[in-house]
Amino acid sequence: MPDPVPLRAVLFDRDATLIVDVPYNGDPSLVQPMPTALDAVARVREAGLGVGVVSNQSGIARGLLIEAQVQAVNARVDELFGGFDVWRYCPHGPEDGCECRKPKPGMVRSAAGALGLDASEVAVVGDIAADLTAAHAAGARAVLVPTPVTRPEEVAAAAFVADTLAAAVELLLAGGVPSPAQASPERGEG
Repeated sequence: MPDPVPLRAVLFDRDATLIVDVPYNGDPSLVQPMPTALDAVARVREAGLGVGVVSNQSGIARGLLIEAQVQAVNARVDELFGGFDVWRYCPHGPEDGCECRKPKPGMVRSAAGALGLDASEVAVVGDIAADLTAAHAAGARAVLVPTPVTRPEEVAAAAFVADTLAAAVELLLAGGVPSPAQASPERGEG
């Protein structure tokens, strides 16, 4: 049975998903794409879907970065990847209690809304459970692409896991990740 909710956009986590994670990076010259990331984003565009980024940037709240540095790094990511339709980042720390910081759903809902979509029409691809939890809480699809820092329990709990960003995109484009409306109740929460 076809999924009643079409996939219309893919939102990517930034650090360790789109680009190599350099903790609290404020230097655009250090930005390097993750393996298969450039091809994965190009494939999403070729499929006619929107592309966006949702990223926690607590370095701002911690006083390790200023917002202009985060924006400069984001601009470099845009340059390398050919631009994104929407960017959302959370400048808050874990203790701030905001609604935007992943695993809360605020950024996912905001990015979907900026694209004129319901969260059920988007997918989130990330490297840790917080990315998947934010997606599920918003009502979006989610795929985990583990890295060496992804905890084994996060991988075990994820309903959909791909070895590379390109594989995650192909799984999504093939309809292999159902919308929450289509997902069976026994699926994991990620």
